Amino acid sequence: MYTEPYPKLPEPRGDRAHAELKTLLLRGDFHFGVRMGEERLASLLEVSRTPVREALARLHVEGLVERHPDGGYCPVLPDLDTMNGLYEVRFALELDALDRPGRRGIPRDVDALVRLRDDWQAAGDSVGEEVFEPDPDFVLLDEDFHLRVAAASGNHALAELLGRVNERIRIVRMQDFLTEERVVCTVEEHLGVLDALLEGDDADARTRLIEHFESSLAVVGERAAAALARMLTTRGRR
Repeated sequence: MYTEPYPKLPEPRGDRAHAELKTLLLRGDFHFGVRMGEERLASLLEVSRTPVREALARLHVEGLVERHPDGGYCPVLPDLDTMNGLYEVRFALELDALDRPGRRGIPRDVDALVRLRDDWQAAGDSVGEEVFEPDPDFVLLDEDFHLRVAAASGNHALAELLGRVNERIRIVRMQDFLTEERVVCTVEEHLGVLDALLEGDDADARTRLIEHFESSLAVVGERAAAALARMLTTRGRR
């Protein structure tokens, strides 16, 4: 396991403001349609307005906030029906990629899967080494896993399309990685899928991947709905 050779530098205030605001947004702590005032947020986070302004700009690029008519930003209201439809598309693409080698009689890229397993084993070893803090950006690592599994099937066009779908549902998929339990579970489920593929048991890999989909969707759906309800009923809290 890699160890930092020097003590970590303090996290830049802009990065900290970005991380804290992202977590609050995903929890639904800001009311939909209400302008997120920089001065109020700076007081809440105990920073100056500059890192808050930088954080809001980054959140806008990520699709978590949108422009407010009076200037500044306000939270984006997720369209859960559209997200559910895109989840179905994602599942169909990933299962098709998983089935492709057996259906076409072609080999998987085993070396790529071995490297991917090494990466996720290292991720699993690192969980619990430090006090857990919610990191919605873990979704990017999760997306990387699924894209690399799809690419190992040999159809890179399919993997590229999957990447586009993932970008559109990222705003709700972040909900899945706000607790240590879910991060640990995700790592274990990923390793289970990879172990089955490397053992040549495609049926078991498919079963494990479907179970992984279902557990993730259940958590995301519940948390996203709760966050949406909070956004619509917490006027004036932030």
